[in-house]
Amino acid sequence: MIPRITLAQLPTPIEALPNLSKLLGGPSLFVKRDDQTGLAFGGNKTRKLEFLAADALAQGAHMLISAGAVQSNHCRQVAAAAAKLGMKCKLVLFGDPPEISEGNFLLYQLFSAEIVLINRAQRDSKLQVVYDQAQGMGEKPYLIPYGGSTALGALAYAFAFEEMLSQQFLPDWIVFASSSGGTQAGLMLGARRAGFKGRILGISVDESVETLRTFVQPIAESASHLLGDPHKFSRAEILVNADFTGQGYAIMGEAEKEAILLFARTEGLLLDPVYTGRAAAGMLSLVRSGFFKAGASVLFWHTGGTPALFAQKYSQVLVQ
Repeated sequence: MIPRITLAQLPTPIEALPNLSKLLGGPSLFVKRDDQTGLAFGGNKTRKLEFLAADALAQGAHMLISAGAVQSNHCRQVAAAAAKLGMKCKLVLFGDPPEISEGNFLLYQLFSAEIVLINRAQRDSKLQVVYDQAQGMGEKPYLIPYGGSTALGALAYAFAFEEMLSQQFLPDWIVFASSSGGTQAGLMLGARRAGFKGRILGISVDESVETLRTFVQPIAESASHLLGDPHKFSRAEILVNADFTGQGYAIMGEAEKEAILLFARTEGLLLDPVYTGRAAAGMLSLVRSGFFKAGASVLFWHTGGTPALFAQKYSQVLVQ
């Protein structure tokens, strides 16, 4: 039995996007609202933390340690989970801190997370150093890798796929933001177990096609072993589009801005500037190019992240 605790408010709804669908023509667009998982403004990492935090507790840990960008949605949810479970939290963050506490950076502090600032090249090495230091000080830490993208974390999205099917919804395409690979690995595993005939497309926010395939394949295969139902995945079947990475990670361009404004003004739906904004921009471009067949059903899996909208460097661009 794989340990799991309850952190998320599930199931998250699936909603039609009729105004956006009509405006664009072509496929029928829908959204799976994992921005509504509930923990600290929600997001996809809350599902993963139901398994990762359960494993931490089972091991007797009383501290969660993880890493991400200064406005990391993942780290926000890790910090919130730690607070909810009465655990300590340390976050290893890369990038320049904001001049004032805002967005996710403010929320880390509200949840009493200890922050260690580094540059991005140090991310994995410094994360291990912080973990080792905590152990050396007599703490009982639990290390959550970047994005929570482990086999255990990916199980959350294998089960999320089952949740979608239980909602009597079977799209032709599932489209979402992909970066560290765990969400995509879990969805692919869930699809394989269900015999899903549709397509699962990750829109890369920062990595090349081959790099993402390198991330996703072993996570999906290892997760299948955890379920006692081993599967092999070829890299060719891992569908990734890396044409929309723009100027780089967390740099919002005109495409992301247009997607955020279009979703907000047609459907009253908020996207974030780093992940869902970029993935939605990619999906919009694919719709306009005729990539999806007319009449196909396309589910945009909203992975959350909206607190980053309130970081000044993004909000100023959006309202110009």
